[in-house]
Amino acid sequence: MSETPHEEPVGVPEPVIHEPTPEEIEAARIAAIEANDKDVAEQLRRMSRRGFLTLGAGAVAAIGAWKWLGSREREGGLPWPLRRMLHVNEAVALSYFSTARLNPTFPASMITRPARINGGDGLDAHADVASWRLNFAGNALTLDDVKSFPKRTMITEFRCIEGWSTIVQWGGARLSDVMAKFPPPSSARYLAMSTPGGGYYVSIDMPSAMHAQTLLAYEMNGAPLTWQHGAPLRLAIPVKYGVKNIKRIGQIAYTAVRPPDFWGERGYDDYAGH
Repeated sequence: MSETPHEEPVGVPEPVIHEPTPEEIEAARIAAIEANDKDVAEQLRRMSRRGFLTLGAGAVAAIGAWKWLGSREREGGLPWPLRRMLHVNEAVALSYFSTARLNPTFPASMITRPARINGGDGLDAHADVASWRLNFAGNALTLDDVKSFPKRTMITEFRCIEGWSTIVQWGGARLSDVMAKFPPPSSARYLAMSTPGGGYYVSIDMPSAMHAQTLLAYEMNGAPLTWQHGAPLRLAIPVKYGVKNIKRIGQIAYTAVRPPDFWGERGYDDYAGH
């Protein structure tokens, strides 16, 4: 028997590993960056297009809503939808309002001096204080009549809708004490207050009028009121912004419906509470 000649296995050549040169590595890095930049640029292009379309649609909707509001009938200086929304805000505020919840009071060391002045509508520097009378629900009261009620003092924060505030000491009679002597009819929901000539007027809701810190004030920081601050008598009502703190009150009347309000007729919130 003849033997098959033994054949040596053919060797598989080992792979040759190519070591990239520094130039090739740098070229690959630059290519990757360029590819990534193109991808990012494409994503930004798509996002910009969507953003532009979304922004455009929003702008068209906003312009349409603004034109619609502008075409509505006006109530108190505002389109009626905005005025109705302010009334909703007032109803919410009144739902949690409490005559027992007091505004913070402060020590005398925090009184702001000199006292800041807000507004002068309805005031007259040459008015005769001696002849002043308060028509309270049909009753003519002198300053001495008001002073016959128990005097109350408080140091509270006066807040203006313009964004500033000041700490003031008030002295006077509680409005609720005077109302107890001249009680409102059961139908009354508001008090209408105005200066002697009617140049300035406010509406005060009944709960705010009955608040323990609502005063008919005749003193400010321990001294009689100056004409700039409403001599001889003004309203100090810390639960409201300054526009409701009417100076030089001439008339107070009870009413079942919301009475006119100077700033309420000019586009501001009728309630003006905080």
